[in-house]
Amino acid sequence: MVHHQIKVVQALASTIAGGGRGATGTAFPNQPEKLLKLYEFEGSPFCRRVREVLTLLNLDYEVFPCPKGGKKYRKIVKDTGGKLRFPFLVDDNTGVSMYQSQDIINYLFQHYGKSGKTPKKYAHYPKYPVVALAGTLLNGARGVWVDKKIINREAPEQALELWSFEASPYSRIVRGVLTELELPFILHNVPKERWQDQGPAVLRLKPGKYVPLQGGKREKIVEVMGRAKNDIQVPYLIDPNTGVELFESEAIVKYLQKQYG
Repeated sequence: MVHHQIKVVQALASTIAGGGRGATGTAFPNQPEKLLKLYEFEGSPFCRRVREVLTLLNLDYEVFPCPKGGKKYRKIVKDTGGKLRFPFLVDDNTGVSMYQSQDIINYLFQHYGKSGKTPKKYAHYPKYPVVALAGTLLNGARGVWVDKKIINREAPEQALELWSFEASPYSRIVRGVLTELELPFILHNVPKERWQDQGPAVLRLKPGKYVPLQGGKREKIVEVMGRAKNDIQVPYLIDPNTGVELFESEAIVKYLQKQYG
């Protein structure tokens, strides 16, 4: 328990270092018919930039973790794109595959943003991601290297599903473990859609029973989560291979390590 709380503090420090990006998103995303595919690893500051924008646009996508030393998906990136660089985005809706975080960000805003233009805040990242790299270090460099004990283990038949948003420190811990275990998963973004959503579930700015924005994406998600909590609480994991559904980052980490570690 104490060790896990240390991880939470580190993950929170990483979020603060990132200026809170990846916490809010549009309630009405332009979700493509086919899920975007992102080959990345949690600890990469360049990948983090892209994940922040995917959260802002509130897009769900498939994650293929490519930690350093990993054997499952790094080869696919090299064979598909010709280079071993991350992040690597594949959009089966348009037939596009691409490297370079800034190029990917511009592409996402062009095709799935409201105006088709990249906002100034996201158009000019520093060449050297000092702040984001500091966030990785503050988070104990989790989600950078593969867990060598599982390096030859086959991926589960069906992708796991994780409800999360980029800035959530508890979700950051879980995503780090999924990366280290090279477990592919579908990430369902659940960012804050309005001011009433701000704050942890038990300390929300608007107290009382949680009522999601009518017609928003959270309203759809609460139907899934509401079976257990009648609220939005992340991370939330569904493993279709075992039928397990879990809240609470510590419980999820223990499950992943026991089942796949």
